[in-house]
Amino acid sequence: MVQAIAAKDVTLRELKQNFGIQISQDPAFFTEWLDGFTPLSEEDHHLLDRVKANFLELMEDPPMLENTVKMVVLAPLLDLAGFYHKPFRIETETATALEMKDEGAIIQGRIDVLVIKNRLWLLVIESKRSDFAVTRAIPQALAYMLSNLETAQPTFGMITNGNEFLFLKTSRNEYTNSRLFSLVNPNNELYEVLQILKYLGSKICI
Repeated sequence: MVQAIAAKDVTLRELKQNFGIQISQDPAFFTEWLDGFTPLSEEDHHLLDRVKANFLELMEDPPMLENTVKMVVLAPLLDLAGFYHKPFRIETETATALEMKDEGAIIQGRIDVLVIKNRLWLLVIESKRSDFAVTRAIPQALAYMLSNLETAQPTFGMITNGNEFLFLKTSRNEYTNSRLFSLVNPNNELYEVLQILKYLGSKICI
């Protein structure tokens, strides 16, 4: 009988052993979060300031649960990025299965939010409760991204707990991540998060 492993329990070591995935040492591998971005509008700034203020207000009575993170922080970001309109499509709780040939097991899970453009996966989003460290979810997000075998295009991911945001990129058997963006920093780093989302939406998988 094939063993089922929950995606949230998989480790980086297991992914490396079974799929040969390695972190890229090439500075040019993931420049999409560094490229020059179109400036945001004043309206974008105003709305993102409200999102940050709402989050900080709710954080006075922690923890903020996963569904609250999606409603207060993630949903406005997806709206401002334009992902609720064509050519994009949003799916939630998308089931995935990834066979681990070396161990005779299958990694199973559900992607919190999947942004699709032209039938290609654009962005895999994993959302966590506010007291969860986003770095702990890297193996889970990578497992979901590795299950996107229908295209040779790179797959991008974003992990958030409402406060912190981390972007990932996989291509074939390589991956790497952006720096960690955080709402506890003095400036509103949601500006940069939204710019990256807009850039991915406009430049990737056209």
